[in-house]
Amino acid sequence: MTAKKLFIILTFLLPMASYGQSISPAQIEQFKQLPRAQQESLARQYGVDLDSLSGTSRQAQRPQQVDVVEPVSSITDEEREKARNEKQQEENQAEKNGGLKPYGYDLFAGNPTTFAPVTEIPVPSNYTLGPGDVLRIQLWGKENQNLELPISRDGSISFPQSGPMSVAGLSFDEARQQIRKQVSEQYIGVEASVSLGELRSMRIFVLGEARNPGSYSVSSLSTMTNALYVSGGIKQNGSLRNVQHKRNGKLVGTLDLYDLLMKGDSSSDNRLQPGDVIFIPPVGKRAGVDGEVYRPALYELKDNNTLADLMRMAGGLTPQAYLQRIHIERTNEDFLRIIAEADYTTTQGKQTRIKAGDTVRIPSISDITGQYVEIKGAATRPGKFAWMPGIRVSSLVQSLEADLMPTADKRYAAIVRVDEQSDNISVLNLRLREAIQQKGSKFDLRLEEKDRILIFSDAGKVKGGEEGENFTREYLFTPVLQRLKAQANPANPQQTVHISGPVRYPGEYPMPATRNLADAIFVAGGLRDSASLYQAEVARYTTDETGIGQTRILNVDLADALVGRSNLTLKSRDRILIKSIPDFAKTRTVELKGEVRYPGSYTFRDGETLKEVLQRAGGLTTNAFPTGAVFSRGKLRQLEARRLLEAEERLQGDLLGVQLDGDGFSGQSADRTKQVQDLLEDVQGSKPVGRLVIDLASVLNSSDYQSIRLQDGDSLTVPIIPQSVTVFGEVQFPTSHLHHAGLTVDDYLDRSGGPTRQADESRVYVVKANGAVMLPENSRWFGGRSQKLEPGDTVIMPIDVDRLNQLELWTNVSQIVYQMALGAAAVGNL
Repeated sequence: MTAKKLFIILTFLLPMASYGQSISPAQIEQFKQLPRAQQESLARQYGVDLDSLSGTSRQAQRPQQVDVVEPVSSITDEEREKARNEKQQEENQAEKNGGLKPYGYDLFAGNPTTFAPVTEIPVPSNYTLGPGDVLRIQLWGKENQNLELPISRDGSISFPQSGPMSVAGLSFDEARQQIRKQVSEQYIGVEASVSLGELRSMRIFVLGEARNPGSYSVSSLSTMTNALYVSGGIKQNGSLRNVQHKRNGKLVGTLDLYDLLMKGDSSSDNRLQPGDVIFIPPVGKRAGVDGEVYRPALYELKDNNTLADLMRMAGGLTPQAYLQRIHIERTNEDFLRIIAEADYTTTQGKQTRIKAGDTVRIPSISDITGQYVEIKGAATRPGKFAWMPGIRVSSLVQSLEADLMPTADKRYAAIVRVDEQSDNISVLNLRLREAIQQKGSKFDLRLEEKDRILIFSDAGKVKGGEEGENFTREYLFTPVLQRLKAQANPANPQQTVHISGPVRYPGEYPMPATRNLADAIFVAGGLRDSASLYQAEVARYTTDETGIGQTRILNVDLADALVGRSNLTLKSRDRILIKSIPDFAKTRTVELKGEVRYPGSYTFRDGETLKEVLQRAGGLTTNAFPTGAVFSRGKLRQLEARRLLEAEERLQGDLLGVQLDGDGFSGQSADRTKQVQDLLEDVQGSKPVGRLVIDLASVLNSSDYQSIRLQDGDSLTVPIIPQSVTVFGEVQFPTSHLHHAGLTVDDYLDRSGGPTRQADESRVYVVKANGAVMLPENSRWFGGRSQKLEPGDTVIMPIDVDRLNQLELWTNVSQIVYQMALGAAAVGNL
């Protein structure tokens, strides 16, 4: 390496060691060409960090933006509570002002991470240099160098080979000219380009109604708005239109933020200098504007504002604004709120003076008043449409599929028409399908101005929660019916009719224009299949010659009325009754189960008997046991269910009484309580059978036996021939035993272990297989315990209720439970 190059490197390393300035990439590359040992020697000699030299290549990169203020630290609980309180106060204030909030304060909403202005913009030529600024100097020509020279605290820069140069206080343009001049004088054939690098920071003050007033360090390029952002913005009680810029106690300028917000004018956004003060005075006079403007809010007034000025501040009027009667609420001299009006269509109205505290409300134009027709209900595109003379229904609803909802009733629609002379309404019936499919026909009615077409939903197509369920006839016709009733008078009676019976949509409807019964039925959705066509009734309210009201009943041949052969004309308030076919589609069935040749569910005729149905079913099988047949009836099941419920309620009361009596049962209260609880559980677990005791063999074979007329829901279960006798109740082992001829009641009780301690041996009874109960007559055991039992019989040993405080209800409940258990057992043995 030549001595000259080494000298150049030493020349730049020396100032770097003295002032800590940066080294250009070209210098670094020259230094790297030296041997490693020579690099380390030079670095030690001049006190330079060799690692830092190798990392200074970043100087060639784009300079990073400087954070001119410290990043916003994590918000504290105290600051969070303060912000919450301020927000609550602002909301309360807005509520007092009818929901209107002051305009412009959202500009400072949020917490940006830095308030640094953009530094990578051309520096103005009048920018004043000061300590902390960095000048970037590029030399080219005979010598090529890149220098970054910081301005020291004494206001000078250290230019290589020429010593310090004072630049503080000079404008950037002046410093640039001076440096160029010095380079041209000291370096022959070398030219210089001067620009600003890093900028100094400066301290300014933001005072007054700032959210966080105080002293802040900002960039030397900062303006008044930058300072406002640094302080968190302006409180809602601070002025946006009179932000003051002060220097050395004197007013330098004012900033009207409305110019910036509404016009984008930042010409008054002055650049700050060290020590400057931004002072935010309290807000001035305010007026509010609401209604049909683009920016409803509270606006700060300045000088003498007119209504036109306020409208401009509010962004202008919407197309829906009604300009002839603008309302102005203000406080008069007696401190009372009054309402004034201004016509904004006139010059005088626009020049109306706005005072502090005024609230201007811009009303909206009412609904379209003419030249329209309207579609409401289950239409794809409901709303108002332009009306032209001669327009028809098919001009608006062109397709049943595209222009109507899937749930729409495509058969019927209604047209509500307003008479311009009397302002009364009338209703025209529209056969919608015919009108669309036969365009221009008599069904495709001509529309008049302000007609409303009501499209109804079809209840059969609407599922719960689907769109269209609210467009029923009842929903859409309700306001129409109210209007018809309100406009009624003696000369023009109420034009409504009521229809009931088997029609799809019974209810009250507007009188059809044809006053035809068939049209009234069509409006109600048509007849159901259960309707009788032979006769209908029309109840008509009239007055006699003396003026006394009376009701007449008119019988109508419905079949003739539907084809137009009836001369009946409907009148006001007629009530139409469509009669149903008696017992229409009503089926009555009886269930045959068990040992029947063809079991199943049989439909029977009115008055048909059990014997006749059994004959249709082929009779009984050879294994049938008619004596044990169980015939149950729905009405009896309901009765037993009520008796069980009553017994359960009474038992619960008795159980509570036993528990409260404590030791009143000779110290055996716990046992008695358990017995009552067991009985209560039996009642709760029992299901009603509804058994009717019959002798099935006599039903089939004896003509003298009473015929059993069937009812819907009857059931007959014929068991197979049994071989057992069952013992229930208070015995040691309740079970069923194989029947043996000659065994008595006592024998079967002994086979079940005999009675328990709670048994009442004096009240033993036998339930025969057919459900009949056999009770003792004169002797203890139906004639001295010699009574022989038959297959299917059941012996019941009841509980001794006399020992349980004489609760007679328990005896009845026990019998109910056992009887139902036997019926269920008979069915279960199949």
